[in-house]
Amino acid sequence: MSARGGSVLVAGSANLDFVVRAAHVPAPGETVLGQGFATYPGGKGANQAVACARAGAPTRLLAAFGDDDYAAPIERSLQAAGVDVLALRVADTATGTAFICVSDDGENAITVAPGANVALRPEHLPDLRGVSHLLLQLETPLATVEAWALAARAAGVSVILNAAPACALPERLLAAVDVLVVNEGELAAITGVRDDRAAALARLNTPWVIVTLGARGCCARIGDALLHQPAYPVTAVDTTAAGDTFCGTLAAALAAGEDGAAALRRASAASALACTRAGAQSSVPSRDEVEALLARVQADDAPATRAASP
Repeated sequence: MSARGGSVLVAGSANLDFVVRAAHVPAPGETVLGQGFATYPGGKGANQAVACARAGAPTRLLAAFGDDDYAAPIERSLQAAGVDVLALRVADTATGTAFICVSDDGENAITVAPGANVALRPEHLPDLRGVSHLLLQLETPLATVEAWALAARAAGVSVILNAAPACALPERLLAAVDVLVVNEGELAAITGVRDDRAAALARLNTPWVIVTLGARGCCARIGDALLHQPAYPVTAVDTTAAGDTFCGTLAAALAAGEDGAAALRRASAASALACTRAGAQSSVPSRDEVEALLARVQADDAPATRAASP
């Protein structure tokens, strides 16, 4: 797997998030009176690009935007984070949107209207010269994601796939992935194995598989090595984009040449800090903030076995 260039290309979704806070997330058929409303720049691709850039990696984002007013705040947020945006403009189409309810304990429920994100096609992938890592998600068409991963593999670029939202994945796509990042539900959707993480991991031939576990931290199989990274304790305000922050920070750490254990620590610390703030991109911490948290925590408070970097 490549370590050249040290730059990251993120290819994925860009959405404007419409967020309502409430005492709890509504059950099916239930109406809940909200406590506040705000809009935030979001989308898995854009969130992960912001996290990657704030973690210090040279970062580009390939994303699609509609011909409406929703695109502007997303692009401003990306530019402020230092992301180089490769924008596809889609006429007569809305920019992607997400409708999010955030409960008082920081949990959320999200519904996404993809909009312009579905217009991304294999031919939109830019030249990969100088790119060390390609970071992908599943809020854009699955066939496009597969084509991008195969193109990156052919170019010697390491492929990181955050397989979210959950769905079954083609074998050709999995075979092109170097680092797979999933939560427990996504792991079950990919492998068909529930309630047995070890058996699910055994079904995957991907060199690296990282499973995020929420407040329990994350675990990883890196080659034959098994790692567990405990979570950094924080008071959660909003868990929106915590997973995206993890993925973007992980990509930046790997692009910088950090080993697996160090990359997991850094990604976990950034994800924890993101939970302490409202919104998606607005919650992503800076590299200095992550360094400060890591400095406050002794190495033996959050151990992880070392492994070689992809």
